[in-house]
Amino acid sequence: MDAASLGFDDNLAAFADSAIGGGLSPQVEALIKQAGLLRHLPQQALPLLEQARAAAPRHPVPLIALYRFYFYGHQLALARAAGEDALAIARNALGPDFGDHPPSDEAARDDAAVRFYLFTLKGLAYLNLRLDDFEEARLMLGELRRLDPQDRVGGALLSQVLARHEAGEAEDSLSAYPVRGWSGIGPAL
Repeated sequence: MDAASLGFDDNLAAFADSAIGGGLSPQVEALIKQAGLLRHLPQQALPLLEQARAAAPRHPVPLIALYRFYFYGHQLALARAAGEDALAIARNALGPDFGDHPPSDEAARDDAAVRFYLFTLKGLAYLNLRLDDFEEARLMLGELRRLDPQDRVGGALLSQVLARHEAGEAEDSLSAYPVRGWSGIGPAL
């Protein structure tokens, strides 16, 4: 079953299908696959991923591949830039009214575009924490808490990490074992 058969509009249906790999040309798929085979040779893999992105600039899969390349290569600022691009693409696909209200529980569980957006927010919050940009992390986590009050994507754990950091607790401290969900974190960020 594709997203169009679920009643999504054309842009959202195309994005939802593409978020799970649909709609990607065989040429772009081949570039990403070849880059994966060359992951041990980053100087050769990166141009292939950049070609894939240029060939499918509005498709999330090449961005995900670039994000992973930078993330696993410990180039976190570049991973954050790829994540920001992915968030913008998802936001555009979800339409101008997305975020006015939290998505339904069903959408947060099952809608590929909504989940992609929420997980991208979480990933960006994580990267901002790693890059010591705590204010930006706080903004991302606040938005994630607002849009995912049931904590379906697990952003509350990152809020707990941020709260422990701000309280001056040692990173390896187990004084407050993290629990799932936003409860116990305090007011919205």
